[in-house]
Amino acid sequence: MTSKQTHDAIIVGGGHNGLSAGCYLAAAGKKVLVLEALDKVGGMASSGYLLPEAPGHLVHPCALDMMSMRVHPRVPAELELERHGFRQIELTPGYVYLHPDGTSLVFWRDPQKTADEIRRFSPKDADAFLTFMDVVLAFIDMAVPMMRVDPAELNVGAKFEAFRAALRNRKLKPELMTLLTGSAYQAALERFEHPVTISAMCCLTGLAGPITSDGSGIYYALLGFLHRFGVGRVVGGMQTLSNAMAARLRELGGEILTSASVQEIVADQGRVRGVRLADGREFHARAVIASCHPKVALDLVTAGQVEPRLLTRISHAPANAHGASPLKVDMALNGQISLKRFEDQRGDGLDLRKTCLLIGTTEAVLENFRASARGEVPALPYLTITAPSAVDPSLAPNGQDTVYLYPPAMPTEPREGWDAIRERVTQQVIDQASEYIDGLKTQEIARRMEAAPDFTRRLNTVNGCVVHIDTSTMRSNTLRPAYGLGGNTLPVAGLYFGGAGIHPGGGVNGMPGRIAAQRVQRYLGKSDRSVSALAIAGAVLSAWGMG
Repeated sequence: MTSKQTHDAIIVGGGHNGLSAGCYLAAAGKKVLVLEALDKVGGMASSGYLLPEAPGHLVHPCALDMMSMRVHPRVPAELELERHGFRQIELTPGYVYLHPDGTSLVFWRDPQKTADEIRRFSPKDADAFLTFMDVVLAFIDMAVPMMRVDPAELNVGAKFEAFRAALRNRKLKPELMTLLTGSAYQAALERFEHPVTISAMCCLTGLAGPITSDGSGIYYALLGFLHRFGVGRVVGGMQTLSNAMAARLRELGGEILTSASVQEIVADQGRVRGVRLADGREFHARAVIASCHPKVALDLVTAGQVEPRLLTRISHAPANAHGASPLKVDMALNGQISLKRFEDQRGDGLDLRKTCLLIGTTEAVLENFRASARGEVPALPYLTITAPSAVDPSLAPNGQDTVYLYPPAMPTEPREGWDAIRERVTQQVIDQASEYIDGLKTQEIARRMEAAPDFTRRLNTVNGCVVHIDTSTMRSNTLRPAYGLGGNTLPVAGLYFGGAGIHPGGGVNGMPGRIAAQRVQRYLGKSDRSVSALAIAGAVLSAWGMG
């Protein structure tokens, strides 16, 4: 490469994981460059004033809730993000299920309080819930220590902690194995009897994927995380987190280029050399971290440098392989939403506007995924609804709301094509939400919708998959994104994945970036030692007159 701009490491993608990797490397004294194709950093962890008709309403086009980073709190602490404006608040409660009959079930941080909610519908279900939570939290205690480390390392301490948790909960092994190998739907039917309880469980776990698949019982980790760590929101919007990371990176001497689309990850003789941008600029580096989707990353590598069998393997790594993808609708209102019907029925004064709402029934969750797999738009309402401005009034003008509508399952590739049905489906989602929420239609100023192809284009992912690779036991640890591609090394020396496509997976937490940075530091350390060894050998030979 002819460019004189040389770096220790280049990060392809300025999402929060790419920024995390950059910060850790810069803190280690490495010369780092982050390249982001969009005009600002953040990727999926972004927010902005994206509605021209409502310039004072800040919306979140992708990630909103902070659950995953609460599982992995070391990243914001180690990167000192609070000094750069990052602050979060906890939702209390986090999630509330709304049933079509006007009843509601609150998922409190405290499992006992949640059981008390369930007791209103079924005392048997309440007792079963507490027994079930023993199983779910046992799984969390065993899984979290390993989620917080690089699975390619020895991790004696984490393994010992996980082993101790397994030993403490050894009597629960049959229940744990049933949960981990069975489906989330099966787990709900086995344990609960009341339709409200079962629907609430199905709506919550459906946020992670189809609830009838073997192994989807691990989706109850969402319930465990909710109870163990709670749900947070970034004050000032998700962009504040990414901006804090960017500020920390620059403070450490790192560079960031936006509107910088990478056309090629340049490699030669099995070793990465740097990158070439779409505008022709070239940057040399000893290591490259790709925080984009792993398939996108390998497709960028110089032709012939990655074995065809590995390209085939990554192309078959599941990304919304079940045919369903989330859809996102942001709305700006000139007033505030209301849930009077549900609040009146509760009668306890709880302000449901300040929570994340789950809408649907068991039948709706099943129908949404099945219809999407057929390329059809689901007919039954299944979505999450929240008003970010209810918790953080700074996100909208005084007395007004921003609203976040998120159906977890819409067809990735509808038979009619998204261009033909975009407006109709957007209106359908708003109509369905309006069956539960007052004020959406009468107070609307503007709306914005994104479906699978929009996520694919804007976020440089595959099939609109916001977690890069589908969540499953077969795509975890070093098997994520695929066998042979989730460990310390990749087919091209100096190239590393650093996004949601590697361990520990999706969610806003920064851990994939942290792990990638540690791997690059080890790689550069070996390279430096090799250079030093060659220099010493050369000096010895020269002293002997053999140089």
